[in-house]
Amino acid sequence: MDSVPSMGYDRAIVTFSPDGRLFQVEYAREAVKRGTTCLGVTYNGGVVLAAVRPIAQLAIPTVGSDKIHQLDDHLAVSISGFLADGRVLVDGARVKSQVYKLTYSEPINVMGCVRDLADRMQLFTQYGGVRPFGVALLVAGIDEKGAQLFEIDPSSAFYAWKAQAIGRGADDALKVLQKSWKPGLSEDAAIKLALTALKAGDKNLKIQEVELSVVNKSGFKEYHGNTDSQKFIKKYF
Repeated sequence: MDSVPSMGYDRAIVTFSPDGRLFQVEYAREAVKRGTTCLGVTYNGGVVLAAVRPIAQLAIPTVGSDKIHQLDDHLAVSISGFLADGRVLVDGARVKSQVYKLTYSEPINVMGCVRDLADRMQLFTQYGGVRPFGVALLVAGIDEKGAQLFEIDPSSAFYAWKAQAIGRGADDALKVLQKSWKPGLSEDAAIKLALTALKAGDKNLKIQEVELSVVNKSGFKEYHGNTDSQKFIKKYF
C-alpha cells in the first residue's frame, strides 16, 4: 500500500514527491547504472578515458555506439546510459566549443564546457513534457588549470575527480582506482590503472571491447576498432 501514493509523483518531471524527490531523475540514474562501465584517470599532464563497448558477432566495431567522443582538440567525453541521449549532448557540446573558439579566438576551458553541458541537462529536469537525459558523463580536458576530470549525473550536478567510474561495473572499478591512484602518475601508469580498473568492473572484458582515449597537451588520441589500437591496448592489458 505504501507504494501506491508514489505513483502520482513519478509521471511528470515537474512534480516533487512529499519527501522532495524527483522520481524521473532517480529513474534516469538507474538507466546509468545499467550502462556499461566507463572511467577516467587523471595523471601528470593529461587524462585517460576508458570504456567497455560490447560488440555483437556481426557488428562493424568502428561504426556507431561509441562510448568516448572527442569534443575539441583538448576535450573528450565518455558516456554511460542511453547512448542516443549522450549523442545529442555531444553534438551540442561540439557546437558550443566551436562557437566559443570563433567568438573569442581561444578554446573553451574545461569548466565552461562542463557548465554548458550541465545547464542543458538541467533544463530537462525542470519543464513539463520532457524527461531527463538518461546518461551520466565523464568530461576530460586540459586547459590553463591543467588536466581535469568531471562527472555530470542525470540531475545535472557535476563533480571534479582525480579518478572516477560510472556504469554497472563502477563499484568494483572504483575499488581499484581508490587503492592505486596517486599524484604524479605517468601516462603509461594511468593507462595501466584505467585498464586494470575496467577489467575489475567487467570480469569477461575482451581487448576488442575496450575504448581508450588520452587527452593531453598534444591533443586527443583514440585507441579503438583497428589492429594497431588493439596492439597498443594489449601492452597494458
